[in-house]
Amino acid sequence: MITISEAAAKKLAVLKTEEGQVDSAFLRVEVKKGGCSGLSYKMNFDTVSREGDKTFETNGQKVVVDPQSILYILGMTLEYSGGLNGKGFVFNNPNASKNCGCGSSFNV
Repeated sequence: MITISEAAAKKLAVLKTEEGQVDSAFLRVEVKKGGCSGLSYKMNFDTVSREGDKTFETNGQKVVVDPQSILYILGMTLEYSGGLNGKGFVFNNPNASKNCGCGSSFNV
């Protein structure tokens, strides 16, 4: 399961509105090769599901993950920390054995 914290769900709703996304838009999270730790997260809004996608819904927001990426992020919680010292979106991934300082790259 992939979980979206309440704060992250609220921020996603705001971003959808700001970007003019339709109500059916969902967050797609993918894992790609790259970044200082070997793997990196990619997030974007999407409206089309692909074959094999896994869909999770938490706090009124849907997140969709492709079959290859789910292996790296199953059990992850997407959180959001705003404000002056906030980090933005934070991936709390129990599968990551190493994270980079910026939080957008990891290794398993």
